[in-house]
Amino acid sequence: MWWYVDAFSDDGRHGITLIAQVGSCFSPYYASARRRRSSDPLNHNSLNVALYGEVKRWAMTERGRSALHRQPDRLEIGPSSLSWDGHCLSIRIDEIAVPLPRRIRGTVKLYPRTVAGQPYFLDGAGRHRWAPIAPGARVEVALDRPSLHWSGHGYLDSNWGSEPLEKAFRYWEWSRAELKDGGTAVLYDATRRDGQRTELGLHFDPSGRVEQIEVPPHASLPTTAWRMRRGTRVDAQKSARVTATLENTPFYTRSVLATHMLGEPVTAMHESVCLDRFDSRWVQVLLPFRIPRVPGS
Repeated sequence: MWWYVDAFSDDGRHGITLIAQVGSCFSPYYASARRRRSSDPLNHNSLNVALYGEVKRWAMTERGRSALHRQPDRLEIGPSSLSWDGHCLSIRIDEIAVPLPRRIRGTVKLYPRTVAGQPYFLDGAGRHRWAPIAPGARVEVALDRPSLHWSGHGYLDSNWGSEPLEKAFRYWEWSRAELKDGGTAVLYDATRRDGQRTELGLHFDPSGRVEQIEVPPHASLPTTAWRMRRGTRVDAQKSARVTATLENTPFYTRSVLATHMLGEPVTAMHESVCLDRFDSRWVQVLLPFRIPRVPGS
């Protein structure tokens, strides 16, 4: 299970993503344990922190069961934590970046405009769910290491499942964008192992009302240096382009797009994930260089 937060600063100079993971779906150590048939999801936990823009940092240190503490309104993963007071999600960060070991420390506060709760099935068997908890939110970033203070529009969701992602999916694309009226549009486009596709388009208005929208036509985007293919859904007769590649890995990309949704130009956060690549031996060998694990955990 994971909780995902992203945000852009109002001035466009900064961005952040945070992913709190319990039973980390992209952990090479968890994948190895599953192959040995001795897996314990609670032994594979991390807080992924990524800073973009003028200051860049990336951290994802895996920790074992002893570093995980859970309460109804609080989650602790090692020295970092998430807590909910009924109005604000506070994320306290204390992590070490890779590959250069530089500290990331401070607080991110997310204030939802509304709180949604309905989960959506992403697969045909009902084993994988996605819940857009706060499609629209204000985010305040206050870090002392590095020194960063900004605020902007943010987003919060959660995913969970009863089997590894690579068992159900071959590939997926996801994007979300803030609209002029303060609402949010979200698109899911997943290629499943059963040969079917999940195509989901949702519009959340500022009051929290949600409506399903027709999924627009598909458009290809440039591949990355790792030859990862990318694509998105964009309004008919309109185009989409990549304005920034934030993450460029052998199996996963995160990008910023200039695109069109629901009849208006938008800036979208976008991701592409190839689970076939993730499950390959060569990618599994590379991942520990990016995802260290606390010794003895």
